[in-house]
Amino acid sequence: MNQLASVRRLVSDDGKSRGMRVLEINNGSGLSFSVYPDRGMDIGQAYYKGVPLAWVSRNGEAAAPQFYDAEGLEWLRTWGGGLLTGCGLTNVGGPNAAPGGPHGLHGRLSNLPAEDVNTSAEWADDGTYTLTASGRVRQSRVFGENLVLTRRLTTRLSDASITVRDTIENQGFSPTPFMLLYHLNLGWPLVDEGATVETPPHDVVPQNAIAAAGLADWSKISAPIPGFTEQVFYHPLPADAAGLASARIVNRRLGLAFKVTYRTAELPYLIHWKMMGESEYVVGLEPANCYPEGQEKVAARGLLRQLAPGEKVETLLALSVDELA
Repeated sequence: MNQLASVRRLVSDDGKSRGMRVLEINNGSGLSFSVYPDRGMDIGQAYYKGVPLAWVSRNGEAAAPQFYDAEGLEWLRTWGGGLLTGCGLTNVGGPNAAPGGPHGLHGRLSNLPAEDVNTSAEWADDGTYTLTASGRVRQSRVFGENLVLTRRLTTRLSDASITVRDTIENQGFSPTPFMLLYHLNLGWPLVDEGATVETPPHDVVPQNAIAAAGLADWSKISAPIPGFTEQVFYHPLPADAAGLASARIVNRRLGLAFKVTYRTAELPYLIHWKMMGESEYVVGLEPANCYPEGQEKVAARGLLRQLAPGEKVETLLALSVDELA
C-alpha cells in the first residue's frame, strides 16, 4: 500500500529549517502535501498531479521555530506561506498592547512545536484507506493563558481532499481571549490572470478604504501588478443545511478549482486576502472566528471571543481540489 499512499516522517537538514520535523503525505489521488509538527501542525507545500497549489514566501517554505521573533511585525521574517498557516490563539491581526501582551502579528500558534505527534496509514471501518497526522500544540504562559489545540489531519486514498479537525481547550482557571484564523495561501499557477474567486451570493464588506477602492473587482485575479497594495474583504457566507459554507478559487485555463469548506458555528467569518504584487502574488481564503484586526481593536468592537475555563471548541475545515469539465 505504501506504493499507492503513504506518510513519511523526515527531518530537514539544511538552512533555516534544519532540525524541523516534516511529514510528507501522498494519498494516491495526485494530492500530496507536507505537514510541519514544529510549526503548529501547519501544512506547507501542496501539489495536485504535480501542480503547486500553495504560495511559498521568499523566506522559504518553513523556518524552524527558534528563529521566530514575536515582537511587532517580525512574524513576517519567518513566515513561509504554505497551504495552511494557523493564526492565534490569543491574537489575529496586527501587533497590539492588549492585556496579556504585547501581542505580535498573528499570534504564536504557527511557531509552536507540537507534542504527541502521531501518524497512521490504515484501512478504516468504512473500507477506505485513510492517512492521518495528529499532534497537540500548547500556548501557555506563567500567570497567563493555558490553551491547547489538538489537530487531526485526514486524507483518503483516491480522494483529493484534506480534512482538518481541531479541538481547542482552555486548560487554565480564568477566561482567556480566543482568536483563531486559518490562513490558506493559494499561489501560482492556480492563482493566475483570469482565475476567479467564487462564493454564494452575499454582501462583501471591504476592510478599509483601500479594499473599498477594489470592491468592484474583488473576485477577479489579475496578472502581478508592481506596487500593488494588499486588499482584504470580509465574507459572511451563508451556511447550508449542514451548517457548512464554501468558497473556491477557479482557474478554468488550468482546469482546476480549490475549495475550502468550513463550519460556520465556530468560524463565522471568511477573510479574503488579495495580494496581486510581484513575488507576493497570493490569494488567501481564511475561515476565522474573528476579524484580523488585533485583539485590542476586536475587543473594542465588542466581538472578542472568550474561552471559559475548561471550555472546548471543535472546528471543522475541508480543503479539496476539483478537476473542471
